[in-house]
This record gives sequence, structure tokens and C-alpha cells, in this order.
Amino acid sequence: MQNGDFFASLLPLIVLFAIFYFLVIRPQQKQQKQHAQMIKALEKGDKIITSGGLICEVVKPEDDFIKVKLNDDVIVRLSREFVAKKIEA
Repeated sequence: MQNGDFFASLLPLIVLFAIFYFLVIRPQQKQQKQHAQMIKALEKGDKIITSGGLICEVVKPEDDFIKVKLNDDVIVRLSREFVAKKIEA
């Protein structure tokens, strides 16, 4: 009988963990995967927003960095990890 009581006392904890997993952890992992794919797929001419809030245009994607154009005269290198999102036209 004690085995059944032990399982019954753990059941709410297991259910709570399952709810937490499906409502928090899984969607966050999915969002991280989509963000990584977006960064990997950046091409010349794409408009992006950096994590600092700058809106710029991709000039040349490189391995670890991306050359971006802030305006007609200024081209800088930006680390891929600072790309917040891509602006869809």
C-alpha cells in the first residue's frame, strides 16, 4: 500500500512539471531554433534589427560576423549573436 501512496503523492508534481515543460520550456526551445535558422539564412539585402535597436541592411554575411550598412556611407561588422530579428518586407 505504501507504494501506491508514494506514487499518488508524486502525481501532482509530475503533472505540474509536464505543464511547465509544454507551456514554457518547449516553446522557448522552438523559438531559439527558429532564431538560429533565421540568422544562418541571412543574405545580402536583408533588413535586420540589432539587439541594440539599430535598423540596418546586410551587405555581406560572413562566418562569425555580418557586414551591415547603417546608411549610405557607414558599413560596420556586426556579430551574428546581436541580430534580434529580420524585417520582412
